[in-house]
Amino acid sequence: MTQKSFVVETIKRNQIVDALSKGKRLDGRGLNELRKLEIKTHVIEKANGSAMVTLGNTQVLAGVKVDKGTPFPDTPDKGLLIVGAEVLPMAAAYLEAGPPDESAIELARVVDRGVRESEMIDVASLVIKEGKWVYSVFVDVNILNADGNLFDATSYAVVSALLTAKMPKFVLEGDVVKDTGERVPLPVSKIPISVTIASINGILVSDPTEEEEAVMDARITLDTEDGGNLCAGQKGEPGYLTPEQILTAAEWSIARGKDVRQRIKEATGA
Repeated sequence: MTQKSFVVETIKRNQIVDALSKGKRLDGRGLNELRKLEIKTHVIEKANGSAMVTLGNTQVLAGVKVDKGTPFPDTPDKGLLIVGAEVLPMAAAYLEAGPPDESAIELARVVDRGVRESEMIDVASLVIKEGKWVYSVFVDVNILNADGNLFDATSYAVVSALLTAKMPKFVLEGDVVKDTGERVPLPVSKIPISVTIASINGILVSDPTEEEEAVMDARITLDTEDGGNLCAGQKGEPGYLTPEQILTAAEWSIARGKDVRQRIKEATGA
């Protein structure tokens, strides 16, 4: 880091911390206030389901593709659900072209875990012939613009895309899987909602911006399902969170989950 960038970062951190000490943030939001959230569905014509989410200046595109495939050897009685994410080089000035880096891999895994552990998709009903043929549900995510909190924006896009997805109806004729031409909704039973909270100098903020993430000491992402129960979580950054902070984060996650879940339902018609 150059002396100039060090000075700029220090000044910015001091500004953020000073504002937080007064219960404010540089963008004018309260500590537990979400940025403007917009959800658009059916944005990719050839996908089985799709959604674009804009959270503040962060923008994420998710598309679902459903096909027949073979199950994993250890789960012959379950269909496949796989989430992959790519942060496009144009999404931020600091990104370079190339294969997904560790942060993109972590992003996909955290979002995948929230969907999987909530049991949003009944993967047991995605079996065509146990041990041989199952439905494969692939969700591909592209980060179009990165301005903080990719975890939540990506999760909202993935969940919205899955809710709008229509999968081909396959039938088994002998050992051959045939497409009937009919399209049916995915077997959705839950709507998980991700809420990410950062700790900056001991003060919690939800939906952190890129600037806030640059100076945060710790981060936690929690997922809740429709009943308000926590179903998944991921701690990030090397810093720590106190038990009291974790309880507060859980309370924020449960409360925020109800609001965002309703907005996703309205956007997707779920």
